Amino acid sequence: MRELSLNVMDIVQNSVTAKATFIEIIVKEITNDSLLSINDSLLSIIIKDNGCGMSEKQLKNVTDPFFTTRTTRSVGLGIPLFKMEAEQTGGSFSIDSEIGLGTTLKANFVTSHLDMTPLGNINSTVSILIRCNPDIDFLYRRSIDDKSFDLDTKELRQVLGNDVPLNSSEVMQWIDEYLKEQTQNLIGGKDNNEIIG
Repeated sequence: MRELSLNVMDIVQNSVTAKATFIEIIVKEITNDSLLSINDSLLSIIIKDNGCGMSEKQLKNVTDPFFTTRTTRSVGLGIPLFKMEAEQTGGSFSIDSEIGLGTTLKANFVTSHLDMTPLGNINSTVSILIRCNPDIDFLYRRSIDDKSFDLDTKELRQVLGNDVPLNSSEVMQWIDEYLKEQTQNLIGGKDNNEIIG
């Protein structure tokens, strides 16, 4: 079964292709019934970039799996699949984009639904994205109810200076350990793969 974290990687690759220099990945889980008008938990995934954006025509076609702007393949399954995965749980999907300003994609998932796709190892996905795109800044925000943490590569660059690349082995080791520790604090010591699904 496919994991949402792999879908996030595919969608962020669209942002990289769109020449984004800053990409936000927000993973927000609401499990507290008092915060919801329904009895189900919700998972929201938001991906926002400052890339080249899309025209109105591209935006209308972006959820069609037979439409892609990539020349390396004839179909574009990332966004249509993400939309389907959200909607099949009773959730929702939206995408907004403007030429020159970037794109924001938001998917809401009802996590108790039988068709909920597991989140998977989102920490590994974020780590791989930073490792493979060291010149792009990422803000990764993870929250469960009222607890949250951020990983902001702009802040890391300020601390490290210009001489240490983000994808150096020491920095990546620190990032991996930070994500693991913060996630464990967030979920109360469960393994990262147990967070959803």
